[in-house]
Amino acid sequence: MTETLSAELPSRRSTAFDPPAELGLLRERAPISRMKFPDGHLGWLVTNYELAREVHADRRFSSRSELQHSPRKVAGKPVPPRPAAKPGMFIAMDAPDHTRYRKLLTGQFTVRRMNQLMPRIEQIVAEHLAAMRASGTSADLVAQFALPVPSMVICELLGVPYEDRAAFQEDTAKALRLDSTFEEIMEAFERLEDFVLQLAKRKHVEPGDDMLSGLVATGELTDEEVANMGLLLLVAGHETTANMLGIGTMLLLRHPEQLAALQADPSLVDNAVEELMRYLSIIQFGTLRTALEDVEIGGVVVKAGESVSISVAAANRDPARFERPDEFDVRRSAAGHLAFGHGVHQCLGQQLARIEMRVGFAALFREFPDLRLAVPAEDVKLRTDMAIYGVHELPVEFS
Repeated sequence: MTETLSAELPSRRSTAFDPPAELGLLRERAPISRMKFPDGHLGWLVTNYELAREVHADRRFSSRSELQHSPRKVAGKPVPPRPAAKPGMFIAMDAPDHTRYRKLLTGQFTVRRMNQLMPRIEQIVAEHLAAMRASGTSADLVAQFALPVPSMVICELLGVPYEDRAAFQEDTAKALRLDSTFEEIMEAFERLEDFVLQLAKRKHVEPGDDMLSGLVATGELTDEEVANMGLLLLVAGHETTANMLGIGTMLLLRHPEQLAALQADPSLVDNAVEELMRYLSIIQFGTLRTALEDVEIGGVVVKAGESVSISVAAANRDPARFERPDEFDVRRSAAGHLAFGHGVHQCLGQQLARIEMRVGFAALFREFPDLRLAVPAEDVKLRTDMAIYGVHELPVEFS
């Protein structure tokens, strides 16, 4: 017997760092539960690790936007039906379209290619930490470090002028705000699309050694396709890593014994990054798939057309997969977590994000060994109002 939720996906976090307690209770009762989506659609919620991997990997479940029913609300209202994805918006497509677009990018995000970027990432991190040091003995870590570092990295990688960052960061924030109306979100995306489209057009006459120029040079894509592919990379490339650097720093500062272990043994940074991603799971609403045919999973039959909301936060706290899942432990091997997804839609930029976080956290606490919060933890402005969780600001002090 499965349980029907009354309205929507539980989203009120138990603490600054923990997912909603209701998700754990649901996981204990059943790995997949009936859920009533905000638009009235009767679908499913997955809270179990193994089942989450299964749905992500099963191609009988679609990522196509026009088939989905959203588990979130915008400005307190259900998300209206969405059209099919625009050309190049491969995150909301299935094979063969998804495969064709992703294949054009795969070679750009290999471990080898990302490791080649490490010296430049180290330089960007060092420059921002030096600027923090020069500014005095306090800072907003988000504004001065967590946001600008990945923003500069992805801008250089894509060939986006960094001086234009204010506009695309503002529109990205508007698109991710939970209190933005659907119209405001669409308008923000349209401005972002036009911004990258104009860049793509310029790459024809002023190509550079960057990813947008490389996509244009293939001759296989229209400017619209290049723009939408670039838009996905631009938004994901700075928002997710920026929020992990911000909320991750706060988590380490709130667990001084874990921070001390990391500072005593810098080789733990790889483990620490994976554990931070598992423990925090900052994508607030997880991922979404819709059954293309009747599929039996977890002892239930998901009918064709029914949407399945996958709670990555609940899956990453599943005690059947991770021992003591509600404990933060930088010594843990959290390999296999689902923060980057799983299957054919697994995050393309995960190696870049890992390198940015490894370099960023290691350098931050090496340069500022006495880093501390400048305000009580309860006064930190959390991003409970955003689709990607984190902190709006992180006031810190150091000597």
